Parts: sequence; C-alpha cells; structure tokens
Amino acid sequence: MTDRIDERLVAIGERAKAAARKLAFAGTQAKNQALSAMAEALLAHKERILEANALDIKAAQEKGLRSSLVNRLLLTEKAIEGMSNALQEVVNLPDPVGGGEFWTRPNGLRIQKSRVPLGVIAMIYEARPNVTVDAAALCLKSGNACILRGGSEAIQSNIVLAEVIKEAAVRAGMPEGSIQLVTLTDREYVLQLMQMNKFIDVIIPRGGAGLIQSVLENSRIPVIETGTGLCHAFVHHKANLEQAVEIVFNSKTQNPGVCNSLETLLVEEAIAEDFLPLIGERFRRFGVEIRGCEKTTGIWSEAVRAKQEDWGTEYLDLVISVKVVKDLDEALDHIYQYGTKHSETIITEDYSAAQRFLNEIDAAAVYVNASTRFTDGNRFGFGAEIGISTQKLHARGPMALPELTTVKYTIYGNGQIV
Repeated sequence: MTDRIDERLVAIGERAKAAARKLAFAGTQAKNQALSAMAEALLAHKERILEANALDIKAAQEKGLRSSLVNRLLLTEKAIEGMSNALQEVVNLPDPVGGGEFWTRPNGLRIQKSRVPLGVIAMIYEARPNVTVDAAALCLKSGNACILRGGSEAIQSNIVLAEVIKEAAVRAGMPEGSIQLVTLTDREYVLQLMQMNKFIDVIIPRGGAGLIQSVLENSRIPVIETGTGLCHAFVHHKANLEQAVEIVFNSKTQNPGVCNSLETLLVEEAIAEDFLPLIGERFRRFGVEIRGCEKTTGIWSEAVRAKQEDWGTEYLDLVISVKVVKDLDEALDHIYQYGTKHSETIITEDYSAAQRFLNEIDAAAVYVNASTRFTDGNRFGFGAEIGISTQKLHARGPMALPELTTVKYTIYGNGQIV
C-alpha cells in the first residue's frame, strides 16, 4: 500500500471527477449519440485496432502464455464488429438515470426517489480487450465517468480502443475525461489507483481470484467484487443422462476461459458408472483433462487423480475436476465448502431435488437443467453487463445499467418543520 499518488494518476482522477459532474446531467439523446459515434469509430479504425492486437498476441506467445489466455486476448474483424453492435445495443437500452417513485406524506411533503449515477467508476481488469469498450459504454449510458486499467497483456489493444472511443465520444459532445485509460502498466500504479478515494467512487475488479483478492485487500475505495467463478454441476441420480452430457459439456467447453464456465463436476454415486464413461469420452475427444477423485479414476481410467487443491481451483482452461458424491447432501456440502457464490447447476428430473438445490445453494445464479454459461447480462436480457457480482451489496449477479446507479431522494415542502 502506498500514500504517494503519481501526478499522472492525480490528473486522471481530476479529469474524471470534473467529467462525472457534467455526465450526471447529460440527456439520454446526447449519451446515445455518443455511443453511436463510438460504434462507428470502431469500424472505421478496424485495421488500426487489429494491428495493435497483433502486437499483444505476439508478445503473449513470446512470453509462453497458455493458449486459453492468448485466445482471450485475440481480436478479429468479427469481434470488432461485435463490439460495435454491442454499443448499438446499449443505445437501445432504457436510460437508468432519473424516473422513480413519487409519494406524498400526511404532512404534505412530496418525496421523489430517483436514480442517479455513482460518479467515477474505476475498472481494473485482465486480458480481454473487449472489456475496455463494454465498460466504457455502460458507464457512459449510466452517466458515470470511467477510469480503465486493463492487463499489461492487452496494453496495445486497449490503448487504441480507448483512444478511438474516447475521441468519438468527445466529438459527439461528451466531456473530456469521461473515458480514460491508465497506460502505466507497473503494479505499483494499480496500488496507487486503489488509494484515490478523493476522486473515485467505486472500483470494480474483473479477472481472476488473485486480482480480486488484491483489490479487496488494498483498496480504500468501495469495491464491487466480481468474476471469480468456481462453478459446479451436480448430476443427480434422476437426471436425463443424455441431457446431462450436453449441459456439462457445454458448460465446460463452450468458452473455458470465462468466469461462468464449469470447473467442478459432481456425480451421484448411483449413476456414476453409467454417466462418467459418457462424459469422459466426450471430454477426451475434445481434449479436456479430467482430474478425478478415487472413485472417478476407478470408473474412467483416463482421468488423473485429483489433488486437494483441485477442488478450489478456477482453471479457466480445458481442465475439470470430477468427484463422485454419495447423494444430494454431499453435493450441497461440497459446493458450500468450495463454491465462490457465482453459478451452480443441477441436472435432474426430480422436482424435490431441484427445489432443494435452488433453495439451499447460496450463489448469484442457480440453475436446473441448464448450462452455467447463461450467467451473462446479455443472455439474461439486460443487453450488456459490466461484470458478475458475487457479493450481496450493492448488486448481485450480472451487473447492467441499473446497478451502475444509486438512489437520491428529492423532497418538496411548503414550510413543514418537525
């Protein structure tokens, strides 16, 4: 922890604070025009973005980063078009600022509860450069200034992306300082950023467990904890096994490098000998490494023996831990001990078992007969998200536009006193 803040960071904080004051009163039409301009700018600067991304990919490969991390860095023409489309989707979302309830008290006081921006939001995130655009868009639409600090692995991509969308937003009338990227990559500057409570209202870390824990331990600013996803699937003895194979396979392999992918599979003992060969063969063909308990390796010989630390590991890769459990009670106990309160799913056709799972699991998203990969703001119908909150205050689950605001009470009187 440090008490000295680099003057370059102070300047960023001052600009963000000044911009937030103006953004709080920006109209919906003005914000939407800026977002549309940002979307068009991404397409206009496609080649420049791809050139910068190629530098990041080359550097990552030279460092020997595993393929799943390199894939998270990769931008393509289709990905850039997807980011542009996502900005247009945010344009079409309702403005979360304003509105609210109105009521009159017996003494004649008229009270309005409306929604206002949080102010200045700092995003500290790893790897995926699309977060630069997503975070900026959601902050702008909700009337917040944002300070972005991405991982050093994506620094070239993030610099160009931030410049492109920032310049487009300013040309469209948004204040300077609305969108800023911290280009200082040394960890010391991240620690300094977390001390800037004079300028920043909230920090949202988005990445692995190490990043999130560091922010929680070092920040003087309120933190919304997001991201760490040690997600479980429990295959109950009354599951449709064909359906279970598809759900488990999708949860693990559709995009293994994200927080809502499956990390641990729990299989009820009564159906383990029938189910494990089915999912084991599917995983084998796809290149997924299985780290299993003693019973798992006894049934599926290609599984390697899991170590104790595997049950608490978020792999973010084509690796999965598998445990055979006696019953639903043991599955619930295992998830209680190792889960990160992100996303959990049960595959069963038994109503009572499903309801127990839904009621007793403490997580942001709990599923019956569906993939954990659905824990996503877009798939929930929110249009976009800034992250998946795994805490209970002030938001939980996919955080979209409403979660980037707070409330304000406006009271109209005509001389009332207590």
